[in-house]
Amino acid sequence: MNLTTLLIYIGTVAIVLSAFFIFGMKKHKEMLMTFLQTFCGVLFLFSGWVKAVDPLGTGYKMVDYFTEFESTFTGTALEFIAPMFPFLSQYSTSFSVFMIVLEIILGIMLITGSKSKLVAWLFFLLVAFFTVLTGFTYLTGYVPSGVNFFEFSNWGPYVKSNMKVTDCGCFGDFIKLEPKTSFLKDVFLLIPAIYFIIRNRKMHQLFGSTTNTIIETVSIVGLLFYCLSNFVWDIPSVDFRPFAQGKDIAKTKQIEEQAMADVQITGWKLKNKADGKEIILDNNEYMTNFKKYPKTEWSVVDQIKTEPLVKATKISEFEILDMESNDITEDFLGEGSRFLIVSYKLYVDIGTEKQMFQDSLFTMDTTVVKGDTLVSKVFDRVEEKQTTVPTFSWDRAFSRNVRDELLPTMRPIAAKGIPVTWVVGGSGNTEIEALVRDMNIQNIQMAQADDILLKTIVRSNPGVVLWKDGKIVNKWHIDKLPSGEELLKEYF
Repeated sequence: MNLTTLLIYIGTVAIVLSAFFIFGMKKHKEMLMTFLQTFCGVLFLFSGWVKAVDPLGTGYKMVDYFTEFESTFTGTALEFIAPMFPFLSQYSTSFSVFMIVLEIILGIMLITGSKSKLVAWLFFLLVAFFTVLTGFTYLTGYVPSGVNFFEFSNWGPYVKSNMKVTDCGCFGDFIKLEPKTSFLKDVFLLIPAIYFIIRNRKMHQLFGSTTNTIIETVSIVGLLFYCLSNFVWDIPSVDFRPFAQGKDIAKTKQIEEQAMADVQITGWKLKNKADGKEIILDNNEYMTNFKKYPKTEWSVVDQIKTEPLVKATKISEFEILDMESNDITEDFLGEGSRFLIVSYKLYVDIGTEKQMFQDSLFTMDTTVVKGDTLVSKVFDRVEEKQTTVPTFSWDRAFSRNVRDELLPTMRPIAAKGIPVTWVVGGSGNTEIEALVRDMNIQNIQMAQADDILLKTIVRSNPGVVLWKDGKIVNKWHIDKLPSGEELLKEYF
């Protein structure tokens, strides 16, 4: 589904509801206002819900924004703002839940017409905030690598790869919108937002203040519970991500890779170094006459390519390496069943401590026997020496989940000869070896992968995924993980 189709559906629902409010309930004051209230309300309800099913995903997106803002303000006159963003990143999930609940509650209040003046201003401020956010993201496409956003004179032509945040997350993983599309959408929403402020007295009101308060209170409590249920003690109730349950990862990866291989270069964009003039050459002309455009005078700005028939997802980036950096991805894409334990990070604090050890010292003794010199090592003494060793302090909740839930479940499975692989992101061999040693992990293969990829696969750390013949059979949050015996009985 694309944005146009979605807006048609939302517009249709808004028309039906508006007709009911106008002709059935007789609650309208102005037909246009009623339609705009209902349309914007339904839009906020839907966009909020598709994020409410996965608050962690929205939290991850906010971290991307905060990281980019920190980089942007660093080294400028506004550098004092930069330290704020790492702080906000620590609370990105809480901020995500707050924004999601606010968006849905605003949608409800627009439809019911509750507290019209307050809602009008909140809607305007929220849309204005989103407009600045998506506008900034889109405009970073004009900022070349190594150039700060505020160095406007050094901006260049729009290049999609310049953007650090390539998707606004407005509709979660349901629809991936290009930043330009998101920006234009938010600019369009400013029109009804301003209209609401100017004519908020013309907003329809379906219920009295007491009923509205009950609706809003119950909705807030219910939404908070729903949001938390989708990551605190369970995985999202609805999965819009590429690695959803039932997805054929092997087949999809093959299709996406073939689509990328079929992409063709159709032209070249060149820039004259002397006057800055840009030209576009057909690929055949470029390959035939490229000597006419020497590198000393011309530089390649971009290649013009055909669009792949199938858009690439995170599945194209699916790659798992063992501890010796050997690619073991095909183990999960081939035939057979296996379990994948996913940890996008290890919750461990690494420190150091000094330890004393005894070092035996020897002297070299030479002896001449019948003209031959013999060299022997002779014990001299023992000295105490000091060395620094790393220490690993594991998060208590993480350690408890591993020791009490994960490993007891995996032991009977591994004992049956079913392969179990624990893939870790964002950590080196030292941390993984410490995990194996401190948690007494046995009969489980350890591996590594990109942390962002692992976040996409399952919204739990650790989480468990069952694969069969390259397909995802099921996924579990650590708090909802069945026993090993139950898994064996149901799936084997």
